[in-house]
Amino acid sequence: MDVLRPPLININGRIYRRNIVKEEHYEEEDFSYMGPSESEALEEDETCDSHFIEQTDKGYRCAIDVPSVLYKYIIGKKGETRRRLEFDTKASISIPKQGIEGQIVITAAQKAAVSSAVTRVEVLVESFRKKQPFTHFLSLPLNDSKVQEGFQTFKDEVLRQCSQDHGVEESIFQNPAKLHLTIGTLALLNDTEVRKACAHLQECQSFIRDITEGKALPLEVTGIEYMNDDPAMVDVLYAKVSVKDGSDRLQMIADRLVEHFVSVGLMVREWDRVKLHGTVMNTLFRKDTTVENRGGAGKPATSEREAFDARSILKKFDNYGFGEFELNTVQLSQRYSTDCTGYYSSAGSISFS
Repeated sequence: MDVLRPPLININGRIYRRNIVKEEHYEEEDFSYMGPSESEALEEDETCDSHFIEQTDKGYRCAIDVPSVLYKYIIGKKGETRRRLEFDTKASISIPKQGIEGQIVITAAQKAAVSSAVTRVEVLVESFRKKQPFTHFLSLPLNDSKVQEGFQTFKDEVLRQCSQDHGVEESIFQNPAKLHLTIGTLALLNDTEVRKACAHLQECQSFIRDITEGKALPLEVTGIEYMNDDPAMVDVLYAKVSVKDGSDRLQMIADRLVEHFVSVGLMVREWDRVKLHGTVMNTLFRKDTTVENRGGAGKPATSEREAFDARSILKKFDNYGFGEFELNTVQLSQRYSTDCTGYYSSAGSISFS
């Protein structure tokens, strides 16, 4: 980045420089205000569009909800970011202790100072929110017993017939209890955001039932495909899923779900359409047995992903039938957590019928 010509961001009519400041534990994005002079910026009639600013005996006050995991980005190294924000905006910023969920409270003698500080905090929050790993995902479970049986047979036959191919080994296969279609991922950083996502999922039930006519959706899981361009160097192999009547209703449901969650700010759109795929082999699952072979506890591999040669698998199992079943559920699934069935723990769900 040219430090003399940093990229600019327009937030509610204000222009900010976007400067990258490298710190010890994270990169802080420094958004420097480039708006009008101080006298112009602090006009009494300035308002904050996204939050309510209340008048108090001592001036003005605004409380905003920010997940505690993001506090550190507003505080900055040794409090530098907060001090700079307070100096620039002439406002006071009160932040709860780390790990305690609460509201960030901004106060100042002038309403415009509060509004300016709120905008600056929002810019930081949204910037660093995008860097958080996803915690939940919308999923369509494929772990019907018939599909699980078909998958287990597929796995056994692949290992029997293709285990000599480069990179093909048992650990890269999906857990049959976790077979699913991923609709989209979400970074829900506290219980409030999880409840909000669940509420929005419930709002989607009506249009889903319109698409399915209030019935479960008969699906077939048949055929395999790979993600990248070279079948000799594959990281993800997936099963193809379609509606038995040949309609695009499953695609419609997936696309409408993403559209809704993007519109309310809970999801970032990655593609124009959802790519429907049920992962059956993924090199991210590969286990590093080096430490185990030395008698240690084992640890995840730290090197780059080792792709596998899928040419024989594709040739022999191109139209493999995993099974048919009726889909009746959309689930807000929690990453890295499972329920008693072995599937991902549910934060919320809706049914088609």
